[in-house]
Amino acid sequence: MRQHPRTRLPRRAVALTACAVTVAVTAAGQAGAAPGGPGHRTGLCGPGRADTTYTDRLCAAEGDLLDVRIGDVRATQPSVGYDEVYYKLGRYTLGKDEVNKKFDDWCEANGQLEAASASSGARLDDPASFTCELPVGSETGESVAAMKTVVVGPGGSLYLTDGHHTLTSFFETPDGGPELHVRLRVVANYATLTQQEFFKRMEANRWVWPRDPEGAPVPVTGLPKSLGLSRFQDDRYRSLLYFARDIGYTPGTRPFQEFFWGTWVRESRAADLADWDPKSLPSYLDTVEKISRAQSALPANSTVADGLTAGELGALAEWNAGKAADKGEFAKLSVPYAEAKPGKLAYALRYKDAHGIG
Repeated sequence: MRQHPRTRLPRRAVALTACAVTVAVTAAGQAGAAPGGPGHRTGLCGPGRADTTYTDRLCAAEGDLLDVRIGDVRATQPSVGYDEVYYKLGRYTLGKDEVNKKFDDWCEANGQLEAASASSGARLDDPASFTCELPVGSETGESVAAMKTVVVGPGGSLYLTDGHHTLTSFFETPDGGPELHVRLRVVANYATLTQQEFFKRMEANRWVWPRDPEGAPVPVTGLPKSLGLSRFQDDRYRSLLYFARDIGYTPGTRPFQEFFWGTWVRESRAADLADWDPKSLPSYLDTVEKISRAQSALPANSTVADGLTAGELGALAEWNAGKAADKGEFAKLSVPYAEAKPGKLAYALRYKDAHGIG
């Protein structure tokens, strides 16, 4: 088993069968509930309810872990960075890891840290063929925090708020697909709201990104109803920002972080993309370097997009965390596929080349 430092934190009890749920309500409120505050929901979940396929969703409270079929999850964004997905698929199908990275990614998404072992014929759709570091039921604060997140919407529908790229990669990999299951952490339950109220709440929380890759508004009714690469538009800015992680900024500060940075790249023209060749490793690296250096050069209080500052969006004070180009994260990104541990870009480009993707 691979060893790495981690801190064990108090674990919130997981109660998938809990049938008393506290939900946020609209400004109008419910009887006995403060406007906009928590309200006890009855009818959908409570004594005398009818058990349905969606009972666990309707009864889910913030912090609960839901086992879901990937094909049942809805998107909250109209696009993904295709090259990030191609990197993951390249790593899953062309990888050189002792234990295939897809098992690490699934175990992390499922709240179980990394993969501990995998048989020679292990498959994602056969959980008995691999093991994770933590068994189900032994989750820690650290392992739960790394999980992808979901909001329960009207009638028990599920809206992904983080994890579109990871789950789409599971959807597209040969041993994945829409029938694959993974657990998601619930961040809110809005099952009793109308569609209009629901999306108003989602927009207020910035849990939806209704814009296309060029920044044009997309109606929430036009968001993908399920995952899978063909359902999304390709956002090349989003791809560039993925590869700039920990070079120009620290990821994980807020939902849709890379989209905010992508808006900045597109609108500020902080880097000239005219010569960017997304099929060339040197050109791709050069473009990522230009963007990430521009990020780290921003004052922390400078506005990036939608009123959010560079500091709020995780801009690093020093490019590549103060390391030279042949060190740190940029050096890792630069490693070609021929080496024992290729960089992310090398996997993405190798996958595209192997599948004739321009």
